[in-house]
Amino acid sequence: MKVNNKLISIVVIIGLIIAASIWYGRNNGLLPVAAGDEATLYDGLFNTILAIAAGFFLIVEGVLLYSIIKFRKRKGDEADGPAIHENLTLEIAWTAIPTVIVMWVAIYSFDVYTAMQGTQDLSGMAHGGMHNAVAHVDHAAHHESGGMHSNPMTSKATLASSNNNGVMMAGVIPSEDSDVVAINVSAMQFAWVFNYTDEIATAELHVPVGKKIRLNMNAVDVLHAFWVPQLRIKQDVIPGRETYLEFTPRVVGEYPVVCAELCGSYHGGMRTTMVIDTPEDYAKWLKEQQEIASNDPEAIVASRPPSQMSEQEYLAGKVAQMGMTSKK
Repeated sequence: MKVNNKLISIVVIIGLIIAASIWYGRNNGLLPVAAGDEATLYDGLFNTILAIAAGFFLIVEGVLLYSIIKFRKRKGDEADGPAIHENLTLEIAWTAIPTVIVMWVAIYSFDVYTAMQGTQDLSGMAHGGMHNAVAHVDHAAHHESGGMHSNPMTSKATLASSNNNGVMMAGVIPSEDSDVVAINVSAMQFAWVFNYTDEIATAELHVPVGKKIRLNMNAVDVLHAFWVPQLRIKQDVIPGRETYLEFTPRVVGEYPVVCAELCGSYHGGMRTTMVIDTPEDYAKWLKEQQEIASNDPEAIVASRPPSQMSEQEYLAGKVAQMGMTSKK
């Protein structure tokens, strides 16, 4: 009867540890809002690993505290403890259990990774991405050499038409899924430019909720990285090579777009906003941008990229955005 009570106590303690670990894994509050399908996948993996870690923490610390109290030195006890050399059962257990858990987590992680990355073929895409970057720079250089005031980030400079040479236009992707919103993304020191169809280019990313989004990305100058913490996605944007991201936004709102690679002096200021709109608001926004593009193409984005500004001009713009005044 005494053995049975001890066994029941152990089972109850293990059950409480499992319950506490699962609860903490689901209610840790360590991650921002999950704004897309991919974020939900990531959060499931993160919370599962955290629950396992919490369970092992409680077990190890519990055994440690129990041992400190149970086997502490009593007053007047000067004898040596028993010499225990080995315990084959315990050694097998503490080797087999972590091995099984690590293998299971590895399989789970790979499954989430492949689901988030997608499996679309990238063949033929690099030429289109590089063509856009070259056209962008050549267009800006042409106008600057002619002494004309021009915006090197306008949509005409960055949008390429689809033709027999395999050059890709925004809105066209090598996929059979026609229900995908494709946006071309150009990264430069120190700004993001988003190119849509109908010659729309903006410095702020807008996407419709519930639609699969594909970002075809290239860098004009140095290595950058596109990161939205609320989507749990991050992708390097590499000069001379087109990379891409696919995601499905689910929560309407505004979220920060951050460059996650050190790209120069003002890397910390290379930020913008991703706005997840309702379908109606997205259609309205597109119509407004089309009107802007047709009436005043130079007003689509800033007249010059930050890489062409002096330090004083760049910092003055940041000060104005924060509603502050600069002191001379």
